[in-house]
Amino acid sequence: MHKKLAIPAALVAAAGLALSGCSSSGGESAPGEISIDVPDLPALESLGDMESELNIVAWSGFVEPAWADEFTAETGCKVNRKVAATSDEMVQLMRTGEYDLVSASGDASLRLIVDGNVQPLNTELIPNFGDDIVEGMKGQLYDTLNGNVYGIPIGRGANILEYNSDVVTEEPTSWDVVWEEDSPYAGNIAAYDSPIYIADAAIYLMATQPDLGIENPYALDEEQLAAAVELLQQQNTMVSEYWSPATNVTSFTGGNSVVGTSWEVLRKATQDEKFKSVLPEEGSTGWSDAWMLAAESESPNCAYAWMDYTSSPEVNGQIAMNFGMAPANAAFCETSDEAREHCEYFNATDEEYFEQVWFWTTPIDQCLDGRTDVQCTNYQDWTSAWATVKG
Repeated sequence: MHKKLAIPAALVAAAGLALSGCSSSGGESAPGEISIDVPDLPALESLGDMESELNIVAWSGFVEPAWADEFTAETGCKVNRKVAATSDEMVQLMRTGEYDLVSASGDASLRLIVDGNVQPLNTELIPNFGDDIVEGMKGQLYDTLNGNVYGIPIGRGANILEYNSDVVTEEPTSWDVVWEEDSPYAGNIAAYDSPIYIADAAIYLMATQPDLGIENPYALDEEQLAAAVELLQQQNTMVSEYWSPATNVTSFTGGNSVVGTSWEVLRKATQDEKFKSVLPEEGSTGWSDAWMLAAESESPNCAYAWMDYTSSPEVNGQIAMNFGMAPANAAFCETSDEAREHCEYFNATDEEYFEQVWFWTTPIDQCLDGRTDVQCTNYQDWTSAWATVKG
C-alpha cells in the first residue's frame, strides 16, 4: 500500500528545504501542497530484546572500532560494517535486503524512502535525538516527509569553492571562475564526479539566468535540465579532473587543479595554507548524512540502539572529527577546546552559513518546488544526462 504525503510547497522551495514537521494522515492534498507517493510502512512501537548482530552500510570513517567495540560491549550487538564509496552503491546495497542501517546522504535518502527500502522511525525510542541536535538538520525534505522521520542526523557539510591562493591571488566571490568559458583558470578546474553535481550548475543558473525559473536546484523540468547540461558541457572543456574524495586532494596538491568544488575536510587534508576556501555569493550545494533503517531489517532493536548511541555528543563528535564534518549534536562542541575548534572550523552551529546551502536531495518526478503544471526530471534522467556531460 502507498500513501501520499502532503508537503507545503512554499516550505519546500525555501532555502535548506526545511519542512514544518506537522503530520498528516495522507489522502488528497490541499491546494499548494506537493503529494509524494511513499509506501505506508509502520514505525516500531517499542523496543524488544537485542539481536546478535547489526549490518551497516556506511561512509568510510563512520563505523570504527573506537566506538563500535564499546557499543558491542554495552548491547551485545556485533557490528558488521560495509564501506560504500558512493551514494549509488549505498542504494544498491540497501536494496539487497542484507543490511539493517545505512548512513545515507540526501542524494540517496529520498530514493530509499520513495521506493520503500527504509522505514519511518519512532524518535521517542531514540532519546539522544533531542534538543541538542542542530535545528538545521531536523525536518529536512531529504529524510523527513510530512512529520514522518526517516533519518537520524549524523553530520553535514557544504560543497565549497577551494582555490590555490598562489595562483588565484584574489579571493573569488562567485562560482563564475569555474563556469564561465573565459575563466583564466580553464584547464585547471576541479568538478565533482556525480550526477548530483547537476544541481551545482542549477544554482549558478538560478543567479545568472533567472528567466529559466529555477526555484530549487533539485526540481528541474526538461528545459531547465537541458540548460544545466549545456552549462556542464561548456565546463567540461575546462575541467582538469572530475574528482572523488579519493582523488580531490592530490588533484590540488599535484597542481592539476587550482580552483573548483571541494569539501572543507579535503582542503584541510592538503596540509598547506595556500589552499583556501570560500562559500560563493550564489550559495552552494551540500550534503547531510543520516542513519536510515531498512524496511525489512532483521535487527531493528540493535539498529535503534546504534542510532541512539551514535547520536550522543561524545560518539557523534568522534564520527564528525574522524570524517571531517559538522556534527549533528551541538552539545559536542562544548565538551573540550578541541571540540570547539572543530565545530568552529566546520561551522557546526552557524545556521546563517548553512542557510546558503542546498543540501543534496534526490530529484524525483514530482517537482519539489511545488509546480504541478510540468513533470520534473528524476535521478535516472540526471544519470543519463551526466553521461552526456562526461562523454
